[in-house]
Amino acid sequence: MSAENGTAAENEVTSYSAEDGIAVIRLNRPRARNAINTQMLVELLEHLAVARSDEAVRVLVVSSADNLGLSAGADVREQLDEEGKVRRMQLFADLYDRVVDFPKPTIAACHGDVVGGGAEVAVACDMRVGGANLRLRFPGAALGVPVGPARLVSLCGLATAKYLLLSSRTVGADEALRLGLVNRVAPAAGTETAAIELAEGVAAHPPEAVARLKAMLHEWDDVVGRSAAEGTGQVEHVRAARDLPFG
Repeated sequence: MSAENGTAAENEVTSYSAEDGIAVIRLNRPRARNAINTQMLVELLEHLAVARSDEAVRVLVVSSADNLGLSAGADVREQLDEEGKVRRMQLFADLYDRVVDFPKPTIAACHGDVVGGGAEVAVACDMRVGGANLRLRFPGAALGVPVGPARLVSLCGLATAKYLLLSSRTVGADEALRLGLVNRVAPAAGTETAAIELAEGVAAHPPEAVARLKAMLHEWDDVVGRSAAEGTGQVEHVRAARDLPFG
């Protein structure tokens, strides 16, 4: 990807670039293991809006600036008042929905830690490339947060979704491939490269046909509707809670 076509300010915690029909959003808080704070959520939503409106973009890749982890999940150290907690959860719900209903194919580069909110973004994408160093976890049950079923059931089925969500266990690359959570596994340092190669293959197809196929799949599965309903429940849960394990 060309840096000349990207945007990144010194105080930003994400970056966006687009070239040859492929847009790449990278999370960039390496010292915080790419933990997702309010600023990152706002930036990610802005990047998604840009990619959505850009007719030249055919495929979107979600990655991170280093291969040690896509994201460790919500930033548990971010200091928020009650209103801030509700706003952040609304932004999380909006992010999941915007990724799910993104009209063009989406691919997540799942290297290293892909946990909580990071895992939700990954499974909201259409395809995933897992790094050999993958550590995938959905800790909602352990944290007392009702998140995950809407998108995960569509991806891997009810039984596997129960296994992952109710146990909150960590899954490595081989198990993730076996369970259908990732489509292929790449060396840790080559995860993003493999994701972009996959994107290039998809981008070579007629975009109207690809978009129509994706719309048909989502219409028949109704993952968009389920994701929106789950997001509403998440926000109401935070609004009613007073002692959440984050924020």
